[in-house]
Amino acid sequence: MSKQITRTTTMVNKKPAATGHDDPAAALGSTRHEFGEHGGINMSIEASATFSVMEPETMRKMFTGELGADKDFYIYSRHFNPTVLNLGRLLAAMEGTEAAYCTSSGISAISSVLLQMVSNGGHVVAGHTLYGGTHALLAQFLPRTSGITTSFVDIQDLAAVDAAVEKGKTDLLYFESVSNPTLTVADIPALCRIAHEKGVKVVVDNTFAPMVISPALLGADVVVHSVSKYISGAGDIIAGAICGSKAFINSLMDLHDGALMLLGPTMNAKAAFELSERIPHLALRMKEHCARALEFAIRMKSLGLKVIYPGLDDHPDHELLKSIGNPQYGYGGMLCLDMETEERANGLMYQLQNATQFGFMAVSLGYYETLMSCSGCSTSSELTEEEKSLSHISPGLIRMSVGYNGTIEQKWAQFEKAYAKLEDGHLFHH
Repeated sequence: MSKQITRTTTMVNKKPAATGHDDPAAALGSTRHEFGEHGGINMSIEASATFSVMEPETMRKMFTGELGADKDFYIYSRHFNPTVLNLGRLLAAMEGTEAAYCTSSGISAISSVLLQMVSNGGHVVAGHTLYGGTHALLAQFLPRTSGITTSFVDIQDLAAVDAAVEKGKTDLLYFESVSNPTLTVADIPALCRIAHEKGVKVVVDNTFAPMVISPALLGADVVVHSVSKYISGAGDIIAGAICGSKAFINSLMDLHDGALMLLGPTMNAKAAFELSERIPHLALRMKEHCARALEFAIRMKSLGLKVIYPGLDDHPDHELLKSIGNPQYGYGGMLCLDMETEERANGLMYQLQNATQFGFMAVSLGYYETLMSCSGCSTSSELTEEEKSLSHISPGLIRMSVGYNGTIEQKWAQFEKAYAKLEDGHLFHH
């Protein structure tokens, strides 16, 4: 590995990320702030695509690794960019890992990790309830292009996971901390024990639960995020992140065989700057998302609706999330309503958007307005009908990302009005 890669990546954590914390906000609060070039309270944006050298011989030494580890330098922003590295340093602190690197999208982060950790013809064990794009990547794309096969299992059936993970054959165990869209919660410590006893690495997608769950502190080797969602919070930036050990991040950025280096899913420095400015209030936003989701889940259940939310006592994973989650943040900002049929799901969403302005019919999550979609025909459409059944994705399942715009009573009145219209037989008109 080139020495300059080790030095530049390590620079993400001039102050090591906190470990053993139970509040990611505290870890962020102890992470050194980056100041601007002229002493500005905000860091400067390094918008250069390439970087100059003072002596021609220096360029050769940068690429051969001849420069010592005590030298800071940059070559080209597909390799490293100071602004992007700063965002990675913040996300590493948040997740309690040694280092992190940020990418142009969540799926590019996921695909880069899989291609780095699993060789041609390798084997992955994955939860059968995953974001549709991840499922398609594992089930369709990787077998066709790399001969990488995946065994999909019920991640909550620890015996099934243990049987599927084979020592000497399986390279990776992959799952979501809180599954998309059914909101099942993974027993991360138990799953990590199963994998690690057989020498298998664990990758956890924590997109649904930043701040709420800290997978790396529970045993995960790598944590991935679609930064586009809660971390961004404004629905305007597509981005991803990979959090792990310095050694792993270095391997991703190796000049000769690093997936991030060679595939080039580069984050723009201007996007990294904007995202860095949003990290300080992520904790506040997550607390409000979670508080409102719990309040609405309780009220929706009181109307007789079938509500799926880990914060409810009757959710099968309620106690598990209480035991592994960071207690300051509640139970997540996502809830599901099972309306049984796609027609009733669409009818309710139509009324919620067009009659009462409760929220928007749109995919994605983490926005300050409530976003809702019928998962089976949208974000989980890549799954077959059989796979949807195995994942308990009913035709009428509404995935709802609860926002915090407006007051609770205002938004609840809008929900009640829309639901009353549905019950009165008004499906697709005011």
